[in-house]
Amino acid sequence: MEAAETYRFVCLAGLNLTVSVCKKITAQLIGAIGKQDDVSVQLEALDILSDMLSRLSGTLLSFHASILDSLLPQLTSPRLAVRKRAIIALSHLVACCNSALFSQLMEHLLAELSPGKVTSATRTYLQCLATVSRQGGHRIGEHLEKIIPLVVKYCGVEDDELREHCFQAFEAFVRSFTRVNQNMCPKEMSCHISTIIKLCLKYITYDPNYNYDAEEDEDESMDIEDDDQGSDEEYSDDDDMSWKVRRSSVKCLEAVVSTRRDLLLELYGSVAAALVGRFKEREENVRTEIFLAFISLLRQTRPLQGSPQPGDKEDPALTLLKKQVPTIVKALHRQLKEKSIKSRQGCFSLLTELAGVAPGILGDHIPALIPGIVYSLTDKSTSSNMKIDALSFLYVLLCNQSPDAFHPHISVILPPVVLCIEDPFYKITSEALLVTQQIVKILRPLEKPQSSTFDTRPYVKDLFAATLKRLKAADIDQEVKERAISCMGHIVCHLGDQLGADLQSTLQIFLERLKNEITRLTTVKALTLITASPLKIDLRPVLPEGVQILGSFLRKNQRALKLSTLTALTVLVTNYSDSLKPPMMESVVNELPALISENDMHVSQMAITLLTSMTKVCPSSLTKIGSNVLPEVLNLVHSPLLQGGALGAILEFFQVLVVTKASNIGYNELLKALTGPFYGSEKSRNTMPMHRQSYYSVAKCVAALSTTCPNEASAMINNFVQEVKSPKSSESTRILSFLCLGEVGRCMNLGGQKELKTIILEAFSSPHEEIKTAASYALGNICVGNLKEYLPFMLKEIGSQQKRQYLLLHSLKEVISASSAESLMPHVEEIWALLFKHCECAEEGTRNVVAECLGKLTLVNPSQLLPRLKKQLSSGSPHSRSTVVTAIKFTIVDQPQPIDALLKDCIGDFLKTLQDPDLNVRRVALVMFNSAAHNKPALIRGLLSSVLPFLYNETQIRKELIREVEMGPFKHTVDDGLDVRKAAFECMYTLLDSCLDYLKLSHMLTFIMLARLSSLSPSAVMQRLDRLVEPLRATCTTKVKAGSVKQEFEKQEELRRSAMRAVAALLSIRDIEKSTAMADFASQIRSNAEMSSIFESIQKDDSTSGITETMDTS
Repeated sequence: MEAAETYRFVCLAGLNLTVSVCKKITAQLIGAIGKQDDVSVQLEALDILSDMLSRLSGTLLSFHASILDSLLPQLTSPRLAVRKRAIIALSHLVACCNSALFSQLMEHLLAELSPGKVTSATRTYLQCLATVSRQGGHRIGEHLEKIIPLVVKYCGVEDDELREHCFQAFEAFVRSFTRVNQNMCPKEMSCHISTIIKLCLKYITYDPNYNYDAEEDEDESMDIEDDDQGSDEEYSDDDDMSWKVRRSSVKCLEAVVSTRRDLLLELYGSVAAALVGRFKEREENVRTEIFLAFISLLRQTRPLQGSPQPGDKEDPALTLLKKQVPTIVKALHRQLKEKSIKSRQGCFSLLTELAGVAPGILGDHIPALIPGIVYSLTDKSTSSNMKIDALSFLYVLLCNQSPDAFHPHISVILPPVVLCIEDPFYKITSEALLVTQQIVKILRPLEKPQSSTFDTRPYVKDLFAATLKRLKAADIDQEVKERAISCMGHIVCHLGDQLGADLQSTLQIFLERLKNEITRLTTVKALTLITASPLKIDLRPVLPEGVQILGSFLRKNQRALKLSTLTALTVLVTNYSDSLKPPMMESVVNELPALISENDMHVSQMAITLLTSMTKVCPSSLTKIGSNVLPEVLNLVHSPLLQGGALGAILEFFQVLVVTKASNIGYNELLKALTGPFYGSEKSRNTMPMHRQSYYSVAKCVAALSTTCPNEASAMINNFVQEVKSPKSSESTRILSFLCLGEVGRCMNLGGQKELKTIILEAFSSPHEEIKTAASYALGNICVGNLKEYLPFMLKEIGSQQKRQYLLLHSLKEVISASSAESLMPHVEEIWALLFKHCECAEEGTRNVVAECLGKLTLVNPSQLLPRLKKQLSSGSPHSRSTVVTAIKFTIVDQPQPIDALLKDCIGDFLKTLQDPDLNVRRVALVMFNSAAHNKPALIRGLLSSVLPFLYNETQIRKELIREVEMGPFKHTVDDGLDVRKAAFECMYTLLDSCLDYLKLSHMLTFIMLARLSSLSPSAVMQRLDRLVEPLRATCTTKVKAGSVKQEFEKQEELRRSAMRAVAALLSIRDIEKSTAMADFASQIRSNAEMSSIFESIQKDDSTSGITETMDTS
């Protein structure tokens, strides 16, 4: 620790010394820059000054004005090197100078450019504008109205180098005003985008010294062998600078495309066709930029939020792209025959992106693409990277097309791919093995291995021989080893019945690779494929040793190996049970108890799934299950963490266990083991209390056993009924009994238990809340299994029993949630009418349950019920409106539903309740809005422009909602609008994740969201940094008045910590130190002991927790 402190002290002293030296030499450097007689001194002085400004500009604030005065004259220097270095120095200066100096620089540049007369310095000033824009960012915005017309005018001057600088300036403007992750420009730039696009489209074809039409006529009869005549070198001209204009205009277009997703449809209408038309560009450097621009357009076409769901309307941009695919492929077909490697690599990159945007989009064009792929794989002059790019594209193409589309071309594709497997460069070999693996899948799809009419036999020998050679090799790269194992696994899986005598020798190699620590995981996955093959590969010679090795893997620490091994053993047991003997499986069974633990639920689930498979097909191997495995499974059942897939695996295991009676374990034994801990003495239960979740888990297990053994279940049901009746039964016993009756009643008709209704209703009067909740749960689930008898009874009770209404409505919620739509349909009208009678209940808790019931009931018949919900929005009662809006929240679930399309058309009407005069209606509307933004953002994206103003309005503090309440001698301030503001900020926080493209970030700057925005959209925060520092400073320095109550001090302290978190997030932004205001504030924090202490504690918390900031609304 002392060494670290010493090191920190030495570094600090060194920095202080560096700053002092820089301040002392700055004046001398400024003087050296002004000396025109010695250019070498000027250049050195400019380099040193640039370096100092880039690193320590904040410490040279007092010199900024004199530095600017010394640099501006250098822009007219006769020496190009001096002008360039002066521009670089200015760019570092503007990043941290004050607004007055920045304005002075811009006024100087505009004054020099305004006359319109082209001089030798005009190019320099344009270059300076572009560079300053890149560094100055948003600050140039106020000058754009003067700058853009000037640059547009200079584009018309017959000077190619000047035009190049104009387009470079345009590109800098576009990129500087783009907010990261947002694809939107501020208003200063947006109005000029169309002008820039038109100029780019005009000059992208600017090539006065070349006739493309003549070349097209010549190329009609060209093929690959005649490409010498089409070489680019034939047309090169050292004096022709027009290619620089074309290149800069394309790069500017790329900047627009990559930053303006909101213009995507317009870009497809104008820019896409122009870019495709320029694929024929003769200059390689320009052609590469054109490919990159079109790739950017394709990336913008990808859906924003994951894959589109079935039934979703196709993106209009994707529709426009599909129309242009034939033209794109035709243009690239010619380029794929070019000798230029760079051009072909660009083609493959573009095609790979195209195939990824819309899988299957190239299906009709495979014949046109195959020759180009083969050429790039077989041409002797092809580079390694070219082969890798061609193989990568071929792999993507194979993955995204149907097997039938490739069968006619296998004979052409396979030979060059096999040659690539033998390539000495490991990356080519690895990529070729991956392609081969996919070709194997296409040759003989597993879904229909016998029905396929394609003859695979001519290709098996070459595929197998090339892969086997790599599989046997020991002295090859690890990646190639793994790919060879995986590829051979697919060959055996799909074509194993055609390998003949080679099969067993190959399996022996797999056995050897299984013993190798480096290759064992990949081998286990390959063996899983082979054992799952419908070809039923003969594995008997390797099974005894293989199973023993796999069993040993279960005790390894490598989690991925354990999971893969459990999967492999499960498939093996399922498909090869007749070849597995009990002694062979003993080593596996002995390892399973250690894997069944709440410490890793997924491993436990896989282990229990393996147990289930073994119980089904080879129960004789589980003779010792009762003493070693079953206790661990029961411990897991009683764990509070059990749920989901692991619980489902246990339920299936118990059902199979009682059917097969493995190890003589039957229904009654299992039932006793499950429920025993709940029936122990009070003393033992108090020592180890059961968690609430374990009651539900045991109840589900009991229900699963009962449905499997219905004959034995009747006595158990009677026993549970007696337990809930008896006043002597303990609380835990009654809770478990009610839950078990509910779970069993969901699966079986309990109509024979005549007294059950009365017992449940009596339990509603219990003094124990948990018993009442369990009884309510039981009634709802019993009703699911016997709707005809129990639903009318429940609805009658809801209407007549006011005191029990809340619990009965919870029961109804269980019925609606668990019943199928078909079974509920005859009762919908009756339930609907009853629920609306309780919409105006004074108890908010009851209204919330009613709303959940309404929402879930709407999902049963959305086309009929959703319009009726919408009609209720006009109700005069605020309670009724709030219930309806809350109901909509429960129709919005994260999984696709039939209601989604209907909801999208009318959710705007429900969001209008954000303008409701009632405060509570607005609050629940915000909660519903938040739910939509989180689960189904597509529902509300198109409405944000109209909804956001009302959302932002709810974040404001309203004095009319603040009141004082007297509490004895004290006065307590109550803010009735606090909950609404919290809901609004929660909604805004969610929108940052799901709808960032549509937000106006200037409205979103609260402390916690400022911290969030600092990572999501740093450019937008940087643009407003000057306006953020002072509010942050005010919050961090405000002190509570002396004599205030303790709560006021705690509130202010938490506010300061929240502000400090925002400061810490801001300081993590790249180049934040170039902000003078932020640098001053950081210095103030470090110099103040109290603020420094808070800041350091926050940094320490962030570094140790590693937890992402979450919205705290407490």
